[in-house]
Amino acid sequence: MIPAVIKPSLWLEKGILIEKVNGVNLFKITDELQARMEELVDKKILNYLTPQEAAEIEAIGELIIIITYMNGMIANQVQNSQETETWEQRLEKN
Repeated sequence: MIPAVIKPSLWLEKGILIEKVNGVNLFKITDELQARMEELVDKKILNYLTPQEAAEIEAIGELIIIITYMNGMIANQVQNSQETETWEQRLEKN
């Protein structure tokens, strides 16, 4: 039997949204995808995952890792840009 393979890109259009947090746009998984992940985790704990569901939970987990990495890059870029601002530029913003 060939193991099921699901790619994280399956959820690019319907599983990811952009949310503004402290003035910065960050990526987030949708509530529906989060609920599906929780459902799969519960089934995994009970040892009731099908091979298809095991592939799905792995792919969602990969997607979460990718989103977390991208958000970290964005936060780092914002932090670096704020550190290079002069005090005059900061005053102009306020």
